[in-house]
Amino acid sequence: MEKWIYAFLCFLLLCGQPVQAAGEKVCRTGFNYEISRSVNWGYGRPVITEVTPYSAAEQAGIQQYDIIDRIDGIDVTEISPEEIDILLNPANKQSVMLTLRSTFSPNRQVLLPKECKSIDAISESQLAQAYNMYSLETTSERDFLCPFRINTTRDSVDFSLFRTYAFADVDPENEELEHNINRIIRAEMEKKGFSADADKPDLLIQTFYFFDKNPDYVGPNPIKLKQAVYRYDFTHSKMRKLPFLDQTATESEAEYILQFGIRIIDQKIQRGRVLWECEANELLESAFHLEKYAQIHVPLMCMQFPYVKDRNNVRFHVKQCIYNYTGINYDMNQLERVVSVDKNSPASAAGIRAKDKIEEIEGMSLAYTIDELTSAYRQFVMNTMKFRDPDTRFTDSNGFNRCMYWDTFQYPEVNKAIRNPNNLTVFAYLYYFTPYINPTSNNAITFDIKQGKERKRVIIRPTIRTGISVTIIN
Repeated sequence: MEKWIYAFLCFLLLCGQPVQAAGEKVCRTGFNYEISRSVNWGYGRPVITEVTPYSAAEQAGIQQYDIIDRIDGIDVTEISPEEIDILLNPANKQSVMLTLRSTFSPNRQVLLPKECKSIDAISESQLAQAYNMYSLETTSERDFLCPFRINTTRDSVDFSLFRTYAFADVDPENEELEHNINRIIRAEMEKKGFSADADKPDLLIQTFYFFDKNPDYVGPNPIKLKQAVYRYDFTHSKMRKLPFLDQTATESEAEYILQFGIRIIDQKIQRGRVLWECEANELLESAFHLEKYAQIHVPLMCMQFPYVKDRNNVRFHVKQCIYNYTGINYDMNQLERVVSVDKNSPASAAGIRAKDKIEEIEGMSLAYTIDELTSAYRQFVMNTMKFRDPDTRFTDSNGFNRCMYWDTFQYPEVNKAIRNPNNLTVFAYLYYFTPYINPTSNNAITFDIKQGKERKRVIIRPTIRTGISVTIIN
């Protein structure tokens, strides 16, 4: 909270993706990548690590862990990493042709248009992240760790050569459990483009597990403050608090011990060779069903197949941004000014144009500097801490350890604070669909604008955009 919003907006504008500046515009690819060091997946080539939600890259069908083999016909192994960056975002082209490889397809071409905006433009997505303390329930960045250990074959075998799979025979004594676990794994394999083939599979999938009371259990450490453990649940698209002990705990503090693992075995090239294995060993403070564990953790484990980013105690980064999208891009130096409006957006349909001046949004003035808005935002956060639920407390990716959701019983007080003109909460409209910001549930935003010499009142019905990305931190 001590960081200036201006600096944060600059960071959001410039970090991460290959960027090409031309004149007063900045162009992005819509994805992040790294040069693979894995002998099993795209060695020496760019591998997509994250695709920006709602970007041209996502719309073009580019997916996490796609391998880039060629850029505009040029083999990426014949050029330097610096040249790859330039080719992905060339100054003299409006699009690039990528030749990609993945578990879905050994070879496909994607025409990727560049996304260019004014260097001074701030999008609503960036503003939603900057003002996320208005709605941590919908917008935050969080990290968590899973005690996974991943092993892969030492052979230089290309995992993209495998297309089909089958499961090992289930244990008759745990038939229902293993069928349910296999169902979860099957869903993940199909998402990656693998097909089931019980007769002649390329891959054989085994699972192994153990859960029991800890015979060496002594009890919790009386002098150590317990840290809440959260993991991301893909099924419900949210972070969940789980009865696990953190990585500083000793085995004697755990009342229960759980082991769960997945093993993938070669059936095509060298039969019986273990290609990939992921094992988790957990310390628990209370009982937890194995099937429930698999439901949450199988998707996280499968993020490391076929491309392994980290082998021990894997750290994940969850970025969630759910906000009202109108399509307005503001001037970061003068927020009242509209730099541009996205084509076919709600704002465009309502008649908002570039160079318009936005005087008020939902009765809140925009005639303030970045410093004034930052100061008011910081004061708002401090003054409204008493309306938050301490049972939901967490530390975000920036290290701010007082993140908490609003107390549901305090929603009326939160709304009063939002409506207080002294708090300068003009960008709270980005979360107008939430009950603590707007209890009426009428998600229509009133903009008072000035077009030339004419003043207008425009009502925009935004779309709610949901952007969630889960990545592995090296």
